[in-house]
Amino acid sequence: MNERTSFDAHRPPRRELLDDCVHCGFCLPSCPTYVVNGEEMDSPRGRIYLMDLAERGEIPLDRTMSAHIDSCLGCLACVPACPSGVRYDLLIESVRPQVERNVPRTRAERLLRGAIFAVFPYPARMRVAAGFGVLYRRLGLRALAHRLGIVRRLPASLRAAEDLLPPVRLRSLFARTPAVVPAVGERRMRVALLEGCAQRVLFGEVNAATARVLAAEGCEVLVPRDQGCCGALSWHAGREEEAATRARRLIDTFERHEVDAVVVNVAGCGSAMKEYGELLGDDPAYAERAARFAASVRDVTEVLVQLPPRAPRQPLRARVAYHDACHLGNAQGVRQQPRDLLRSIPGVEVTDIPEASICCGSAGVYNLVQPDTAEELGRRKAAAIESTAPDVVATANAGCLLQVRRFLMPGVALVHPVQLVDAAIRGLPLEPDRR
Repeated sequence: MNERTSFDAHRPPRRELLDDCVHCGFCLPSCPTYVVNGEEMDSPRGRIYLMDLAERGEIPLDRTMSAHIDSCLGCLACVPACPSGVRYDLLIESVRPQVERNVPRTRAERLLRGAIFAVFPYPARMRVAAGFGVLYRRLGLRALAHRLGIVRRLPASLRAAEDLLPPVRLRSLFARTPAVVPAVGERRMRVALLEGCAQRVLFGEVNAATARVLAAEGCEVLVPRDQGCCGALSWHAGREEEAATRARRLIDTFERHEVDAVVVNVAGCGSAMKEYGELLGDDPAYAERAARFAASVRDVTEVLVQLPPRAPRQPLRARVAYHDACHLGNAQGVRQQPRDLLRSIPGVEVTDIPEASICCGSAGVYNLVQPDTAEELGRRKAAAIESTAPDVVATANAGCLLQVRRFLMPGVALVHPVQLVDAAIRGLPLEPDRR
């Protein structure tokens, strides 16, 4: 450790970024953890103050400080709310790895995080776990466990994991998007699609809808078969080297294909991939390649809105509440495009949700490692959504789909925006909710 600082020498928070914060407090109403518990040290302003003290060596980087860093969802709602332009995103991204390297975890924390990162970034392992989840529901074991009160006695993280199990069909676990989906009519773009990890296993229908809609709008869609995890979950959890390794592999894979854009339909993945230049900026072999790759990444709604609609849309009579995924709206600045895309469907009424800037509590693995706060935020988000009396809720992130489904009242369909466009183009009704 440097004598002047409690941080190690690898990418500590930069002094000029810390000094940008004038502690005005405009960030407080946008911060989910501050809204929930009112604790100053669980606000962006408070966390920056702790970072500042640690950078000066006035407090240690210990479990007390790490608890306040861990409590942050990384939703980045404070970034657009800040009148001084403080880059809290860069600060939290530099401090989380410091915590992971320098603050020992308890045995329970190591086991939980180890289990999460042994499964979620690996689609084959996810399929096995999800398959057990399907059987758990189908054989009546879930109903029995709830009736006997077994679930109630589980640790909070395991209760959350059990509650997050989506109603997946067994055959959908093994469905794959075709490696190449040709453009309908004259080709306008050639794009490569990220399948995602949890996305391809739990929400394969979103990938299928994405490929169909892009093709209908004149895009040839490539889905590289050898693609792996993008590293988003690892990076957002402070596992920097693990994330960098995954980023290098993904760049290697996608660079083999000449495309106009790399298309992503998961907000968390897209956010991380657009920041590969920052993640690999110190790697002489990858810095330039990472920056070039990051510049090619587009959310599917960005691509579809920039293309004048070609495929006719059939009317869908529905009131749609659009939920801004934090890593799409706050991290990527993609807010208007999903709304414009939904409004391109005849008959769709798009409504915003109260407290739109407050995170739903998903935040990567947050709803598993901080289950109590995540549950409170999830219930708050569900209540805000229900106040708009929607027929459908649309959101562009797999984690948000899982989290909101836990608490939303039955009878309201929950979809990715591209699924609504797909239904309108194909002239099909939306599938009923299967919760």
